[in-house]
Amino acid sequence: MKLILTAPVDHVGIPGDIVEVKDGYGRNYLLPRGFAISWTRGAEKQIEGIKRARDAREIRSVDHAKEVRAQLEALSVKLPANAGAGGRLFGAITQADVVLAVKKAGGPAIDKRAVEIAKPIKVVGEHTVGIKLTAGVVAHINVDVVAA
Repeated sequence: MKLILTAPVDHVGIPGDIVEVKDGYGRNYLLPRGFAISWTRGAEKQIEGIKRARDAREIRSVDHAKEVRAQLEALSVKLPANAGAGGRLFGAITQADVVLAVKKAGGPAIDKRAVEIAKPIKVVGEHTVGIKLTAGVVAHINVDVVAA
């Protein structure tokens, strides 16, 4: 089955790639989850838009990744959240919450799929969150969760 990837898939490819996968994998996993679209000649035109968007936010090299890591680690990220009397949050902090907090703190635009939260953040306080920039470069930022 020939597909065009719309999201990064481990061991398959990155957005914009035209890949050949087994029928069951494509039909039962990639297509229903929105990780790929069926390949057609018309869909190939969409690849250009996907590639332009990817190039805009892509880390260009290891040196660029290290610069972005230094920029992220220098940020002071505060994340307001609804909390109870004992400092426990109503819910948990998600990757999307971290991305918005980094953006509000003046950091670069990052993909929420790159944010790695080791264990769920459910209490007020300071927590360390990893952001995978490339295969070998991970930025660790301190997120200060405060009661709103």
